[in-house]
Amino acid sequence: MAGNINSLSNLERNEPVNDAEPEALVPDARRPSQRRTAGVLLIAGPVIFLLAEFIAAAAWTDPPYSYTYHFISNLGVHGPSTLFGQYMYSPLAWVMNTGFFLFGITILAGVAVLRGLLGWHRWAALVPATLLAAGGVLLGLFPGSGEAMNDGTGDFHALGALAGFVGANVLAIVLGSMHRRVGLSLKLGRTLVTVGVIGLVSMVAYFADLISGANVLVGLIERGAVHPFLLGLSCAGVSIGRSSSSVT
Repeated sequence: MAGNINSLSNLERNEPVNDAEPEALVPDARRPSQRRTAGVLLIAGPVIFLLAEFIAAAAWTDPPYSYTYHFISNLGVHGPSTLFGQYMYSPLAWVMNTGFFLFGITILAGVAVLRGLLGWHRWAALVPATLLAAGGVLLGLFPGSGEAMNDGTGDFHALGALAGFVGANVLAIVLGSMHRRVGLSLKLGRTLVTVGVIGLVSMVAYFADLISGANVLVGLIERGAVHPFLLGLSCAGVSIGRSSSSVT
């Protein structure tokens, strides 16, 4: 009888009957903040990359840098150097290398913030995000110059490029496939999956172009493996950030 009176008084005062209930509400209370933070980070990563690429390319004026002909990695080689028949001289190589490094780390941080919303599916997103971050770090620390190919450090650069290509585009496919959990529309989810597939196909075409020695629009093809992902992830970041206002 006393237990019933205590329970009733708790309900009348709008107090929890037991100690477990308020703890269970904590994750829901944090979700809007998680979404906003994740959205900002997922936007910041691509912005960092594109700005670093633009600034480094603008400083390369002798001869002018070409987005369709030159490799992206050339922007991280101060030089002068030559590799695969391309002359490399990037006055602001440190800007591109810093961009590589921060880009991967920032995206990994954004996905890590989302892990609480993904449940056990979080590993499907964290693994490619970690691969992408590792690739960005390797690209930033080991520029792909002709000298690097001779001293062996070029292998780390090549490994970083492969990890970045695969990690980024698989991450796009994973996030697109889990669009409901992440807070994306079906249309944007399908777009991310398409972006990831385009990126992986472009990656294969890029390596085929490189290995064959043809070097036909190799810079443009390489960007087909990178830029669609950057744009898609930016849109996802905007959508995730906006969805935080509807989560209570």
